[in-house]
Amino acid sequence: MNFPGIIPAAITPFTPADEVDVAGLRSNLEALVAAGVGGLVATGTMGEAGSLSDAERRLVVDTCVEVAAGRIPVIVGVSAGSTAGAVKNATAAREAGAAAVMCLPPLNYGGTTGELTAFYASVAAVGLPIMLYNNPIAAGIDLTPPVIAEIAAAVDGVVAVKECSGDARRIAELVNDTTLEILVGGDDWALEGFATGATGWVSGVANVVPAECLELHAHVEAGRLAEARALYARLLPLSRLDMTPHLVQHFKGAMDAVGLTGGPSRAPRLPLDAASQAALDAALAALRAPVAA
Repeated sequence: MNFPGIIPAAITPFTPADEVDVAGLRSNLEALVAAGVGGLVATGTMGEAGSLSDAERRLVVDTCVEVAAGRIPVIVGVSAGSTAGAVKNATAAREAGAAAVMCLPPLNYGGTTGELTAFYASVAAVGLPIMLYNNPIAAGIDLTPPVIAEIAAAVDGVVAVKECSGDARRIAELVNDTTLEILVGGDDWALEGFATGATGWVSGVANVVPAECLELHAHVEAGRLAEARALYARLLPLSRLDMTPHLVQHFKGAMDAVGLTGGPSRAPRLPLDAASQAALDAALAALRAPVAA
């Protein structure tokens, strides 16, 4: 298995001067590794990859690889609008020592299945395993289960899927119809995904409460569904802030609230308004509530 269990999609903290906060990033990552997560995703959507320069991307990836120190895999988001851009990012990830890459289809290009297959074949030629990333809102194109199966059959390097369409039924379809590792890609259907057979969870919530995410997975694996549901009820209000335009600000704010380093986001993202902050405060209150007996 290339992508086991709970894999936080790491945020990229910035200093007040809008530079990558390396010390804050390192501290966050060390806390995640100490908690026992199964891997780390760098420079994904949660990591504000689209706003990073090439040098900043490399700095973030280098820091992740250094902290992981071979104990857990580092998966690097390499998504781009062109084949050349994705290959460039994947090559840099390989050179930095990443274990695998995560890649959306070419951004905002509704290509044919043949074009998508050729795109992923070019990325695979870099030599790292690929986790397909299906996020129609972020990419502008939906990788349906039949398209995923066709791409995977043609490109040996494709070994997993981060399913983030919002349709939890697709996880069962992918589990049943492919041999790929299927990972939950949206935080508010983790329980459904695990119960259906997903092997992992690329998670924003795990940045904030990794131990609880690990516990949720363990409950499901052991068949303790009552315990899983009780814990999930506490996680859900924060989890539901994932699939929103302000997901980065929400999770950075949550990290600040629990003593980690979230900090500001990079423009064009703005600070949370009063209503969004109230939603985050309510989610944090639910998270801190005692587990129902």
